[in-house]
Amino acid sequence: MSRPSGRTPEQLRDIRITRNFTRHAEGSVLVEFGHTKVLCNASVATDVPRFLRGSGKGWVTAEYGMLPRSTGSRMDREAARGKQGGRTVEIQRLIGRSLRAAVELRALGEHQITIDCDVLQADGGTRTASITGACVALVDALRFMQREKLISTDPLLRMIAAVSVGMYRGKAVLDLDYPEDSAADTDLNLVLAEDGGIIELQGTAEGEPFSEAEFAQMFALGKAGIAELVALQRSALAE
Repeated sequence: MSRPSGRTPEQLRDIRITRNFTRHAEGSVLVEFGHTKVLCNASVATDVPRFLRGSGKGWVTAEYGMLPRSTGSRMDREAARGKQGGRTVEIQRLIGRSLRAAVELRALGEHQITIDCDVLQADGGTRTASITGACVALVDALRFMQREKLISTDPLLRMIAAVSVGMYRGKAVLDLDYPEDSAADTDLNLVLAEDGGIIELQGTAEGEPFSEAEFAQMFALGKAGIAELVALQRSALAE
């Protein structure tokens, strides 16, 4: 079985993580999964949602959007339509949930970190690229808060990353690009902690149900891929 990209089943796309991509945000990362490119900007605010005021706890949240020409044909901005689509809301909630698993919220004090994930170019896997890049932007924002003495301890508990896996032409493959994603029999998104702990699984059979054995194959591929991604995150943060 040959993949459209020529990659082996267990091979990630070329991954690049570029820190300090913009100058104003407390954390700014351009993450590239092959041709998928997402800008992740982390902003620190000295406020929290109303339900957390007076609790001493902080919050991490996310917003997600695709630029009008991030795909093959232009799409309208959601702001021009007056509301976000269901897919956008679902993805940004996923990103926020995932990132909150990376930090001790009480150690943030009453601060909120918002991470904006803007898809510059889409070729499959925009949500997994967003989570992987956003975690690095989050770490840079936490480092900023420590330097500015907004917090006294490091709230980071663990690195997290995400990757897609799927059944394509009867074979489990890692990190689907658009030609594979659009034709896959099964699409599975994994969000894992660096120690392999599961944060979220999103799996859908597009046709025939997938078996437990196929799930085990996909999970093993995804776990190995996330280990590679965390190594790349840590390498980027060490620069």
